[in-house]
Amino acid sequence: MIDWKLKEEGFDKEKISYLGNKFLTGNGYMGVRGTLAEYGKENLAAINLAGIYDKVGDGWREPLNAPNGFYTYLVVDGEVLKLPDVNPEVHYTELDYRNGIFTRHSEWDTARGKITFDSERFVSMSDVHLGGMKFKVTADFHADVEVVYGIDGDVWDINGPHYDKLEYIENDVIGIIGTTHEKGYKVAVCGGDKTSFPCEKKINVHDKKVLKSINFVTDINKEYVIERFFGVYTSKDCENCVEEASKEVTVALRNGYEDAIEKHKDKWNSLWENSQVIVEGDDKAMEALNYSLYHLHCIAPRHTDSLSIAARGLSGQTYKGAVFWDTEMFILDFFLMTEPKVAKSLMKYRIDSLSGAKEKAKSYGLDGAFYAWESQEGGFDACSDYNVVDVFTKRPMRTFFKDKQVHISSAVVYGIGKYLKTTGDTSILSEGGAHTIIECALFYYSLLLKRAVRDYYEIHDVIGPDEYHERVNNNGYTNRMAKYTFEEAVNVINLKDELSEEEQEILSQYDLDDLKNKFTDAAENLFIPQPNENGVIPQFDGYFDLEDASIDEVRSRLLDPKEYWGGAYGVASHTQVIKQADVVTWLNMFSKEFDLDTMLKNLEYYETRTEHGSSLSACMYALLACKCNRPDKAYDFFMKSASADIKQGGKEWAGLVYIGGTHPAAAGGAYMVALQGFGGLSFDGDEIIVKPNLPESWNRLCFRVNYNNRLYEIDINEAGVTKKELS
Repeated sequence: MIDWKLKEEGFDKEKISYLGNKFLTGNGYMGVRGTLAEYGKENLAAINLAGIYDKVGDGWREPLNAPNGFYTYLVVDGEVLKLPDVNPEVHYTELDYRNGIFTRHSEWDTARGKITFDSERFVSMSDVHLGGMKFKVTADFHADVEVVYGIDGDVWDINGPHYDKLEYIENDVIGIIGTTHEKGYKVAVCGGDKTSFPCEKKINVHDKKVLKSINFVTDINKEYVIERFFGVYTSKDCENCVEEASKEVTVALRNGYEDAIEKHKDKWNSLWENSQVIVEGDDKAMEALNYSLYHLHCIAPRHTDSLSIAARGLSGQTYKGAVFWDTEMFILDFFLMTEPKVAKSLMKYRIDSLSGAKEKAKSYGLDGAFYAWESQEGGFDACSDYNVVDVFTKRPMRTFFKDKQVHISSAVVYGIGKYLKTTGDTSILSEGGAHTIIECALFYYSLLLKRAVRDYYEIHDVIGPDEYHERVNNNGYTNRMAKYTFEEAVNVINLKDELSEEEQEILSQYDLDDLKNKFTDAAENLFIPQPNENGVIPQFDGYFDLEDASIDEVRSRLLDPKEYWGGAYGVASHTQVIKQADVVTWLNMFSKEFDLDTMLKNLEYYETRTEHGSSLSACMYALLACKCNRPDKAYDFFMKSASADIKQGGKEWAGLVYIGGTHPAAAGGAYMVALQGFGGLSFDGDEIIVKPNLPESWNRLCFRVNYNNRLYEIDINEAGVTKKELS
């Protein structure tokens, strides 16, 4: 079995960015990169806040990084001991991902002896506005020690600076209040400490930091422990964020560090009780999978009933902190099975941002709801027309992600559908879900084309999940998802009498009988690509006419490793090499419509032509391999998804744009593969179906799932399958 800890021995400057992601801690309200306490913005230290954004000038709008309340460093005999400037003799960091606690140990040899610095820190899962830290200093000589801690307002921004003004509090509880550029939001971070030994304390403001220095002389080998807390509130949270942040710290100091961390651990234990996945026979897989689930727990918006998850979670401002289709298609399943309340919050975010989706559709001359490709507050689409930089000319390249990735609206409908099917909670339809589904169907209806010589509808000029090929016609995935949306809209119309009076009033604006006829006709007559003579489905019109070059051959054509493969001039654009699962995703979602032979032929065909330039891709191949009864083929794809944030590597650049960070969609995808692929889990009415397809090395797979408001434990082992209802 696993010990739930990841450790990094020694110090390597080249790993700073990677370890910031790997050792991230979070609680859904904020995410703290796993950087060292003395790091500043130059080493990508950040406390990323959920759901609050700012735009400066012509830069991309992005989420806010709060002033860093964990900032701390050590001065011994007047020498500043900071990494990466002064390397210690011994150094290691560790993440306890069972409890969301990050620890650090460093030993420096100074001119007069050895000094040891230990710390642990957490952001509270039980009180999302609170961060806590305990550090311990030990010396084998009478050292003149200064521990400097405080709040660093000189934050890392990709497209900032976002704080036009910083105000400082210089009392027992210190603080920084930042005022944002675009909307004048206030972000207040307050901090305080608790010591139990004689010391001198001073406060100063310097370089956008408010700092408190704690000065003392050590006895030989005596431990000196300092407890400290910080609180974070914004003006989106409450009217007086400064008062609330200060109160947060005062209460925590009064109750003590042990009280705070025990409450934090208790909350983590309650989360793991129903979400831990046990894998016997393969500790490496169990560690990677549960570590992935740790990251999903860190970014779950439990503090609100309407907020979603960004594509890079809370690991920074990458991808503008925007919500993509990742949430509905790859992340949602985990919360449906473990925390349906969080799943509802994710979908309520989409429902509550319907007006933004309708505005976007209208701006293109279309009807209905065209959801944002990169969704921020209110459904605002943060995606720019020039999303990639040409590595040669250094000029922005025109891309069409925002304009042509029309499949995002169907992902929203699919997410609502999954919520209904898994929870049995139809209240979401009466809370705007029905209206949302109908508006999405109206959007696809306005996209339909019909040629004079053909009797079926087509959808042209789109980008499917494979982003390397832009502006294609009849992308199979997109068309099948549009068909699904029409079908769901018809189902909603049939249920109209069961909706709340408020929702019925909203729907009364439509001629529902007319829409039912239109949507039924569209679903029945929309063109869906079919397998060719070899059993392979073309990804889009003309796909098989493209050059059938190998991935290695296409890669060899790169003149710069940071080149973007897609777009008008990308090396993959005129070939059959694709970025990520496209047809394969479609086959997974609607596998009951295909025979085994068709699924297998498409899996084998597209596998050799997929570059996997997205962390979303591998899990779809793993799922389809399981459905083709190839669990051992699926295993490598599964481990690629589950290990996305453990292993160093992966794409960190799109052109000259930094896209590093954590990979929540890969984490959610790994969970889907474990339960739905290897576990063979599915639902049919009131029945839970389990058809195991375990990898050869796995002796047991055990997990819990919520289904129709009941909790079940599924235990798959050599003796068979046990399904037990727990509540």
